[in-house]
Amino acid sequence: MQMKTITSCIDGSAASAAVCDASVWASRNLGAPIRLLHVLEKSESPVGGDLSGAIGLGSREHLLDALAGLDEERGRLALEHGKHLLEAARERAEKSGAENTSTMQRHGNLVETLQELESGTRLLVIGRQGEAHENSARSIGSNLENIVRALHVPIFVALPGFMKPSSFMIAWDGSRTAEKAVRMVAGSPLLKGLACHLVTVRASGKSPEADTGAARAQLDSAGFDVTVAELQGGVQESLEEYRKQNGIGLTVMGAYGHSRIRRFFVGSNTTRMITESTVPLLLLR
Repeated sequence: MQMKTITSCIDGSAASAAVCDASVWASRNLGAPIRLLHVLEKSESPVGGDLSGAIGLGSREHLLDALAGLDEERGRLALEHGKHLLEAARERAEKSGAENTSTMQRHGNLVETLQELESGTRLLVIGRQGEAHENSARSIGSNLENIVRALHVPIFVALPGFMKPSSFMIAWDGSRTAEKAVRMVAGSPLLKGLACHLVTVRASGKSPEADTGAARAQLDSAGFDVTVAELQGGVQESLEEYRKQNGIGLTVMGAYGHSRIRRFFVGSNTTRMITESTVPLLLLR
């Protein structure tokens, strides 16, 4: 049976270096090979159409031939550029100690490609922003939310300047998804040895949403050093303030649940959390 890989999305953005570094860290902890993936998206502006009304008939054929030639050259250069990006990523990963690294280049839609590779993927590592969004500080890549919704493998969202975390925080709401996230963390070597914070948030004046006892016991049994915290207020603001105060280097989120944290993590609030986070996120389904 073929070993599942860490699938790492590489493009020309600054986040690709962080994707490489995070993938090497994950590979060491999981003992899994790395597959560096570059996807050439289909052209959004294909050459074609009837231009006879805008240009003379005599020049129409010549112009279309020239445009087709430019389109072909653009595609060739994009393919070559992607190969260089993959080789640079492989070199970076191997210099950092990665022992089993392969590269893959595909044409087509990124989300569809990742769905095709999902059965052989143990962990997906992707940057928060691709080339089209890297100059926008408060934005995420156009594919990221679609990927989170479409895939059912753990997704690690890397940020530029990745540093190996020494602690992580689980947002707990008592939902089935949160329970599954705790089981995944407890049963995986990915985060072993890191200090664990199990955090729940409740509205002012309301009772706690979920008992953390069973989750803590499961994490304790798996060998984690667990700190339990119950916060009050807005979900994103409370979690971020707690993270800063405790120097937490990674946020772990069950993407869907049944509480205020669920409502926070679904839809536009998911985008807000990913956009405003200053540390990597591990999204579990």
